[in-house]
Amino acid sequence: MAKLILYNDDLNSCEKVKASLIRFCQHGSQQAEQCVLIADSNGKVSIKNGDFMEMLIIKEQLEMMGLKVKLID
Repeated sequence: MAKLILYNDDLNSCEKVKASLIRFCQHGSQQAEQCVLIADSNGKVSIKNGDFMEMLIIKEQLEMMGLKVKLID
């Protein structure tokens, strides 16, 4: 099972990150906001687990939005 990690950065607004998590990871509003807060305070957060190919597609979508993410297999 693969895992997607979101890293905090100083480039993207909290609202943009939250909207991206809702759009591409199918997070609910509260879940996305919690991930944003955790990334902001800890520097990173695990945002989604699943099939490697599915996570790779989501990773690429998030990167196209300018987010810093890493895929761990």
